[in-house]
Amino acid sequence: MRLTLRVAAMVAGLIFCVPLHYLWKLFGARSIWPQVFLGFAGRCAGLRVRIEGVPLSDKVLFAANHTSWLDILALGGATRAAFVSRDDVEDWPLVGWIAGFNDTIYVARQARREVQSQADQLREALARGRAVALFPEGTTAAGDALLPFRPSLFASLFPPLEGVRVQPVAIDYGNLAGEIAWIGDEGAGVNAARVMSRKHGIPVVLRFLAPIDPVEAGDRKKLAARSQVEVETALDHDRLRPNRPET
Repeated sequence: MRLTLRVAAMVAGLIFCVPLHYLWKLFGARSIWPQVFLGFAGRCAGLRVRIEGVPLSDKVLFAANHTSWLDILALGGATRAAFVSRDDVEDWPLVGWIAGFNDTIYVARQARREVQSQADQLREALARGRAVALFPEGTTAAGDALLPFRPSLFASLFPPLEGVRVQPVAIDYGNLAGEIAWIGDEGAGVNAARVMSRKHGIPVVLRFLAPIDPVEAGDRKKLAARSQVEVETALDHDRLRPNRPET
């Protein structure tokens, strides 16, 4: 019953937000409705979000750790960021359409020959002033360790774009990280049903850390490594095993 009510509330929220989104676009206004929907969907899923620090509003690449699909609802509800996602998500029923609703940038993570063109897409969005969110680990992790931050998409920031910064974000579920993590062979629907069937809420802290100037960082590998260190430092070291950034 709890799962059914939560899904029904999300659907109702989507039905409410979509017409308003296209109305905003019709009049050339910057739509707030993807952010409104993601924040509402997060609350329906049980998220109780607390924000620490100040998120930049534009010309920013948020670089965050990745534990669950809930990360997108939490971060998307707190910012107007478009997300970078693997390209197969575009074909998921309904989810792919919702991702497009928020101007998701798709990347083929396994096609190395396409890395430059994908970095160009991300660069174009940042050059237009968009806030974009990237999960540089490339996949979800168990919550007790960070995977190496991949430097490839940080290449979109070189040569540096005027005014564009990287803002590391630590998404912290505390002791619940392992319980809600989406890892291994667990299907997306199975994980979503399990998480949204929980009786209690899911507290999460979004720590928006000090922005990094790509010029100061030097190159994409150093930028990726520094972003990882900042996120790792901001998380609870009692539950994190140190990992070396990719070199």
